[in-house]
Amino acid sequence: MVKSENKSDAIGILGGTFDPVHFGHLRSALEVCQQLSLNHVRLIPCAVPPHRQATMASAEVRRLMLELAVKSVEQLIVDDRELQRDGPSFTVDTLLSLREELPHTPLFLILGTDAFRGLASWSRWQQILPLAHIVVVQRPEETLDLPGELQNCYVHNLAQAADRQLLAGKIWPLTVTPLAISATQIRKDLVAGHPVNFLLPESVIAVIEQLGLYRSNVSIN
Repeated sequence: MVKSENKSDAIGILGGTFDPVHFGHLRSALEVCQQLSLNHVRLIPCAVPPHRQATMASAEVRRLMLELAVKSVEQLIVDDRELQRDGPSFTVDTLLSLREELPHTPLFLILGTDAFRGLASWSRWQQILPLAHIVVVQRPEETLDLPGELQNCYVHNLAQAADRQLLAGKIWPLTVTPLAISATQIRKDLVAGHPVNFLLPESVIAVIEQLGLYRSNVSIN
């Protein structure tokens, strides 16, 4: 396995709809960045989510909310490459693009436990580990309970400390601060007219209020 020459050049990758971005996304990304001593984490909003229904807010608005949310946090960067690409936003295509740009940089794909459990249903999922490490973000005392094929993959590729300089290929379970915040619940609260303070940045709330987002269950894409 190829190693990186520079321990500090590694980057994290956190994809999602970010509809809207909230403190659960941001805090997890920051803690992974700190625990693995990454240079930064790229937040990559998807254009067309392949495993869920269409987003409520447009791609441009979701990107704006992300940019405002991370404006003062230098370790978190917005990368809009999936918004520039036609078709479903498959993670493997994003990793291929990043690997072409960064052939000597360790890449760490950040997934929650639910996403990791469903990894075997993703497009070309077996190509992901050769392109990047996978960081499985867990809450304290949370168990994975993986299906057979994925359990074998997990056991055979579980990372050790010395693997930090590898470019890809290992699975890193990390425990982060448990913030039970859901974008789905935030949207429901907004439809119901409930306050969402302390769930997402005030700058994001300002955009939601200014544009009247999430006041109904109708997409504005």
